[in-house]
Amino acid sequence: MAKILCVLYDDPTDGYPTSYARDDIPVIASYPGGQTAPSPKAIDFMPGTLLGSVSGELGLRDFLENQGHTLVVTSDKEGADSVLDRELPDTDVVISQPFWPAYLTAERIAKAPKLKLAITAGIGSDHVDLDAAIKQRMTVAEVTFSNSISVAEHVVMMILGLVRNYLPAYQTVLDGGWNIADCVARSYDLEGMHVGTVAAGRIGTAVLRRLAPFDVNLHYTDRHRLPESIERDLNLTFHPSAADLVPHCDVVTINAPLHPETEGLFGEKLLAGMKRGTYLINTARAKIADRDAIVRALESGQLAGYAGDVWYPQPAPADHPWRTMPHHGMTPHISGSSLSAQTRYAAGTREILESFFAGTPIRDEYLIVDGGRLAGAGAHSYSTRV
Repeated sequence: MAKILCVLYDDPTDGYPTSYARDDIPVIASYPGGQTAPSPKAIDFMPGTLLGSVSGELGLRDFLENQGHTLVVTSDKEGADSVLDRELPDTDVVISQPFWPAYLTAERIAKAPKLKLAITAGIGSDHVDLDAAIKQRMTVAEVTFSNSISVAEHVVMMILGLVRNYLPAYQTVLDGGWNIADCVARSYDLEGMHVGTVAAGRIGTAVLRRLAPFDVNLHYTDRHRLPESIERDLNLTFHPSAADLVPHCDVVTINAPLHPETEGLFGEKLLAGMKRGTYLINTARAKIADRDAIVRALESGQLAGYAGDVWYPQPAPADHPWRTMPHHGMTPHISGSSLSAQTRYAAGTREILESFFAGTPIRDEYLIVDGGRLAGAGAHSYSTRV
């Protein structure tokens, strides 16, 4: 029997919900391109409920314990005396979410000789040292596409929020004010602007599709060029690199995975190459941007706004400078953890576990590392140093 360690974020401050704003959620059977949504043999939870917090347990406890496995659920993941570190040495499977990542460093993996599988409940497995996972011949899997559209919707919301100066205007209402001039002094129309995405995978392409009706000019760069039919349908302009793309854009959205080629990409040099007054959106990974360079670009006016949903580390400390920098629209890492998305990635996590325990192949599109090499979605998105 196996020991499964599940690292999830804390419950709401006023306790685990007993009711919800809606009674149901739409059923999503497949994604753009034809990939089917997660299809486990069964689920033990109500769709649309809070599954990603500690008490939600991703709906896994009955499924695992009925088969004789041990499930440990915690939010405590930082420091040598954390529950994560204490439980890890005899753990077979670690599950965590990008929003509350269990950082599986090379040191932690070395202390976990039984660890066979790391699952990301969601997408983005850069919190796992993939080189170390390859050396230990672990399997790393994620629920690919489960929350890609959720993140794309969040990107569009953030773009409109910054360009239209929504958050300061909303704050004016909360403060009892009504000075229209204050609210509109930084408000523009998105129509006619040039918007570019750095990476046009599932999320980046979904963002482009959702922005096309706004009558904007769309640009992209990616290591894999999109089919000509998509470029034509969306009237896309391709650029060979981020440095080539950013001088043309009024809005730039980062939708790339974190790997050695993208870490620190948006630093002083690239930011200086952008148009003054560009808006930058980052729902990918915080380390793709230089933390302090972003602050300076906002303070100088080189950036008109920065909206991000990703931080390093996560959770971010109270004194993180992105909390107090000017003209920002930061959220805690929530873009891919809507209740709708949780239903899909909890089901996908169970599907992966069902395959793992049955000794049957895990869906190729879910794989990041398998058999001592990058595999599936990982081979498409990541690079390694080994």
